[in-house]
Parts: sequence; C-alpha cells; structure tokens
Amino acid sequence: MQENNNRNTIIFVVSAVLILIAYQFFVLDPAAKKRSAEAARQKAVAAEVQAASGAAPALPGAPSANPGPVVVSRQDAAAASARAPIATPALAGSVSLRGARIDDLFLKNYRVAVAKDSPPVELLRPEGAKHAFFAEFGWTGANLPGLPNADTVWQVVEGSTLAPGQPLVLRTSNGQGLTFTRKLEVDDKFMFTVTDTVANTGAGSVTLAPYASVQRQGVPADLGRNQIVHEGAIGWLGGELRQLKYAKWLKEGGLNVSSVGGWTGITDKYWLTALIPDQKEHIQSQYRVTKSLAADIYEANYVGRPHIIPAGKQVTEVTRLFAGAKTVPLLKEYETKLGVPHLDMAVDWGNFWFITRPMFMFLDFIFQKVGNFGIAILLLTVAVKLIFFPLANKSYESLTKMKKVQPQVEALRTKYKEDPAKQQQELMALYQREKINPLTGCLPMLVQIPVFYGLYKVLTVTIEMRHAPFFGWIQDLSAKDPLTIWNLFGLIPYNPATVPVIGGILNSDLLHLGPMALLYGVTMYLSTAMNPPQPDPIQQKIFQFMPVMFTFIMAPFAVGLLIYWTWSNVLTILQQYVIMRRFKVDNPIDQIIAKITGKPREVG
Repeated sequence: MQENNNRNTIIFVVSAVLILIAYQFFVLDPAAKKRSAEAARQKAVAAEVQAASGAAPALPGAPSANPGPVVVSRQDAAAASARAPIATPALAGSVSLRGARIDDLFLKNYRVAVAKDSPPVELLRPEGAKHAFFAEFGWTGANLPGLPNADTVWQVVEGSTLAPGQPLVLRTSNGQGLTFTRKLEVDDKFMFTVTDTVANTGAGSVTLAPYASVQRQGVPADLGRNQIVHEGAIGWLGGELRQLKYAKWLKEGGLNVSSVGGWTGITDKYWLTALIPDQKEHIQSQYRVTKSLAADIYEANYVGRPHIIPAGKQVTEVTRLFAGAKTVPLLKEYETKLGVPHLDMAVDWGNFWFITRPMFMFLDFIFQKVGNFGIAILLLTVAVKLIFFPLANKSYESLTKMKKVQPQVEALRTKYKEDPAKQQQELMALYQREKINPLTGCLPMLVQIPVFYGLYKVLTVTIEMRHAPFFGWIQDLSAKDPLTIWNLFGLIPYNPATVPVIGGILNSDLLHLGPMALLYGVTMYLSTAMNPPQPDPIQQKIFQFMPVMFTFIMAPFAVGLLIYWTWSNVLTILQQYVIMRRFKVDNPIDQIIAKITGKPREVG
C-alpha cells in the first residue's frame, strides 16, 4: 500500500509536469503564433490603407541611434528647460515648456522603501538624464515646416501650476499660419487629459495627424532578474492584450497594430504609463526600439487619422495619459468612467488569471473589513481549509488508518517477503477491510497548488500588497522576511552582508533564514511526522530531510506566502491531531506534550 502511495505521488508529479508541457505546446505556443500572424496581418492591412489613401502621415522620426553620452544629473536635466509645476494629492513634478512634455513626475503616496523617510517613487524623468522616461504629444504632417517638436519652447497663456481644477494652457506658432494650443488637465489621482488644438490662419488647407508617444531610454534600473512579472510594452489594441518584454522587444524590434481606441504604453511591476486615445479614433499604434551605444530607446506610440484643415478652421484632438500606480479599483474606475477597455489588464494576472484575480478580490474584500492584509491571508487560509475540509478530512482519515494498521502491514511484509504478489494481495485485502483508499493521500497537496500559485502571483504583482504591513517586524508582505538568523534576528546590530569574504554568501537568498522560514520548517516537520512512516529506509530519510530542504527553498519567498503556508500547516496539524485522537493513534503532538509535562497522554 505504501508503495502505491509513493507511486501515486510520483504519477501526480509527472502528470503535473506533462500538463504544463501540454499547456505550453497546445495553448501558449498556438496563441503566440496567432498573435504573430495577427500582427503581420494588421501590418499588411495598414500598409494597404496607407498606399490606398496616401494621406496618413508617419510619426516623427525615430530617435538618433547614436546619441551622445549622458553626462547630466536628473536635477540638471530638469533645469535645462523652463517648467510649470504639477501639484495634486497624488502627484508632484513639472511640465517642460520645451517640447511641452510631461517628463518630471513623482508618486507622492508611494515610497521607494518601507521607511517613512524614504523618498517618493519617481515615475517620469527628463531627457538628458540617465534612464529618461517621458510622454510627449503633437502633430505630424508631410512637407510642413515648423511643426512643434522636442525643442519648441511653448508659452504659458493660462494658469501657472497644473492641479485638479486648474488647467495649464500652452501655445506656440509655426510662423506660417498654424497656431498650436495645448490644454493640460489632471485629476486628483493619475489621469492627465491633453487637449490639442491646431488653428489654420493661413491661405490654404493643411493635412495633419495627431500623435502621442511614451519613450524610455534604457531598461529600468530595478528590472526584475527573472522577469516573472511582465515589464515592458503593454496595451489593449486591435481587440486583444499586447505585451512585449524588454528582451523580446529589443530582439524583434517592435510591433505595429491597427486599432480603434484601446490604449498603449509601458509598464513596470507596479506602475503604468499609458496613452489613451479617443475610443472611437482609428489609430496606427507602434512599439519600436532604437538601438544605441548609450542606452537603447524603447517607445510606445500611436498616430491618429489625418485631418484636412481648411483655411480659417481648426481641429481638436483629446488624448489621455495614465501615469501612476496600478491599483485595481482605480483602473476599473477609469474603465467605467472613461470607457477604456480592459485597463485592469495592465496588472499581470498571468495565464491562470481565473485563479489569481478571484483570489485578489477575496483578499481585498477581507482587507476592507479588517484593515490588514496579513490577517486577510490568515482568513483566506481558513476559508480554503473550510472549502476543502470534506476532501482533506477523508484523506487524513485514510492516512491515520494507515498509520494505525502499520504493525499489521509490517507483519505481512515480513511474512510474504519472498512472495511480492501474495504480499500485495494481502495488503490490498487488509486495506479493503479497514476501508483505506491509497488514492486520497495526495489530495491535500493537489488542492494546495492553485492556491499557492494564486497567492504567490497576487503578492508579486499587486500594488496593494507592496509595503503592506502585518505585525511586529513584518512591514512588507510582498518582500522576503527582513530578519535573518545570521544576526540573531536583529538582536546583534550588524548587517551579515558586510562580513568580509562570506558576507555575500550569508546574505544570499538560499541562506536567508528568517523567523517565518524557521516556523514554516517546524510546522512542515510536524505535519510530515503525522503521516505513516515510509517502508523503505532511504525513502524515510528523504521524507525526514524534506522539511529542512523546503525551509531553505521557501526562505527567500515573500513573507506573506510564508505566513499562508505556515498557518496552513498549523491548521493541517490540528486537523490531523483531532482525527488521530479520534482513531486512538499515537502521534508526535502527544509525544511532545508528554516530554514537556513528564506525563504520558492516553491515546483517544
């Protein structure tokens, strides 16, 4: 029977791997090929439309492939242009009057680190500084001199500070009959509204098309090493989600998509900078990259339909810019209020979104009631245990019965040692009499997998979990445990990373043993000890070593995940303990209590 249980576990693991491979081969790969084919089709259609109409101007030329070395600080880059301040409850920064760019932005309510004196998160940065990141808007047209560009200095004609309810109006002229007016507005959160008007006071008609662009020079300094979370190009275009990680973006050179409405931009783990055209506007969107010796330049942009502007007339285009934190309720609010499709897809829910999103919604619902995401995780664990209680209870009862009949099992193994077929027959007969089902042994592990994945993804991608405190030393559920055994959990005032020679080893993820990781290891050991012993001595040693191994594996994971897994182990131990007492089976909990009290506990 024990061999059956081991075989079932092996079959389960192998089957899970095969399912993942099949999912990759039959679902993800065809979907990727479909997206590539659709991109090629959209590009071909756009080319045909362009050739047929001859009227769609191109976006202004790509940035220079060999810009000079970056030599200025952020402060100097910002000071190179006159500026108008941005001041909202959520944002601080400024608008550059040279180019009328939004290129200087900080998120006031989000800090770089947990410490209260940590500086606010920087989102946008002026060109000329390292890691420049900015948004610009304008008009493009064929053979029209003097159109506003990155070097055009705009004049302020209304307002002085861009704030909610206080627009900033800028104006410039090409000196040949075209006057350009830009009205900038911002709400109290993260949405800018850019209203561009061009008035033709010349003698003849002109053809212009609006464009908008988000440009990043170089990949983010804090780009994730394994890129489990999507960072790079993102957008909802042509009726589907478009994504390009930086490595693929650089390798493939970008993507061209025709779309009606939608949105496009560049995403970080927690932050989004996205352009949102009028949702009825036909646009040509492009993700392009310009390779450079200084820093590769990544750009997400779009060009709207051309407008023929007769003499004495004017046209107006409205573009919105989302620049801020990817909080799910806010993204959904903008979806509803502005009609922006699937803006919440900017959060990387992953391929198993049907697990991740409901789990986040459940956690957020509990958080709204209790005000602490750590407590929400504990209550989520209880809810999962209650949902799967009948299934898990049946499994633990089977394991308890197996432990109870272990002496009989060993007797049969000894008696029929030379006749494996007879031994198996007698074991099966014993299990049938005792109503033991070997197939239920791996069910608790099976139901834990989607919950573990879902919580891991939620802790990794949602801004709500970033810097979310629990109690005591745990001030960020999305980060690894801040304490480590190498300085006695903070009692010794030194950083293990500073120790000569071995500091890097002690501070490595593999050896980052915090109190939550050790608690997890202890609870896993107790949970494993509640199960029947393995018949093979080598297998038994492996199972005894697994809690130690998994303690090191789980140590660098988000502490919120360790809280879930440790609490889940505690509930499992309690459930197994009650069942083992009911079936009058000896268990390690009673043994521990007996050692502490010096009095053996009666079984049952």
